[in-house]
Amino acid sequence: MLGLVVLPTVAGLVASVGLAFAPLGAADTVRVPGTGFQIEDGWAVGLGVLGVVIPLAVLLGVALLHAVLTRAILVPSQEAQFAAQAQVAGAQRAGAVRASEVERTRIERDLHDGVQPRLVSVAMTLGLAQQKIDDDPAAAKALVDEAHTSTKAAITELRQLARGIHASVLDDRGLDAALSALAARSPIPVQLDVRVEGRCSAQAEAAVYFAIAESLTNAAKHSRGSEARVVVRRRDDGTLWARVEDNGIGGARVLPGGGLDGITNRILAAGGTARLDSPAGGPTALEVSVPCAS
Repeated sequence: MLGLVVLPTVAGLVASVGLAFAPLGAADTVRVPGTGFQIEDGWAVGLGVLGVVIPLAVLLGVALLHAVLTRAILVPSQEAQFAAQAQVAGAQRAGAVRASEVERTRIERDLHDGVQPRLVSVAMTLGLAQQKIDDDPAAAKALVDEAHTSTKAAITELRQLARGIHASVLDDRGLDAALSALAARSPIPVQLDVRVEGRCSAQAEAAVYFAIAESLTNAAKHSRGSEARVVVRRRDDGTLWARVEDNGIGGARVLPGGGLDGITNRILAAGGTARLDSPAGGPTALEVSVPCAS
């Protein structure tokens, strides 16, 4: 559209330049380009200069208009940028809330299904031992030993539960050491390849650590796989990237309240992304990426 203005303007500019220099010729009169009018050579210079100034002003105005239109079309407005930032922040908050709900549900389930019944069993065993301590001391001693064993198992379960809430080694020694300890406790063999220079933010490291921990837990429980591989890198674009893959049967899905749902929301809350690839027959691969300075 603007070209319809520019082309005639440029043509007029060129003609005006020719008109301004026309008096250098021998003729007493000069024909105005594009018309049949003849003017004296004394008027040609003034008319030519005017014909140069006006097209230049028009071209400058067209250039400014083109810049304004281009900026309006291609460059997002400040309001649009604020709206996009607000949308991202809202998604992160929603992910954080959802992740905390999933985590709370998991903790309640582990306490209800694991530690709580074991502690109830310990209490009942000690009650039976108390009843037998006078009449059958040997049986009472055996019951106390049984309760002691159950108590140690309950303590172990509580420690594992505490690690699922917060891994102190992650704060003290970093992601590499925390993942090494995690791989050592895994029920299935884990090939660990971590290459991360320096430290990322606590939120980024925690998000990636728990994503890997939950993935390995799922692999041990559901994949029927014989091994898993974990790769962690700090990329040049400033993101902390990790991939967890097992050789199981595949078919993993993100279900509300499940472990993968918790991973997705925790990564989202840290400003990152998660991608699951688990075709039927396997393998299952989970990739997460989190801003290192989140």
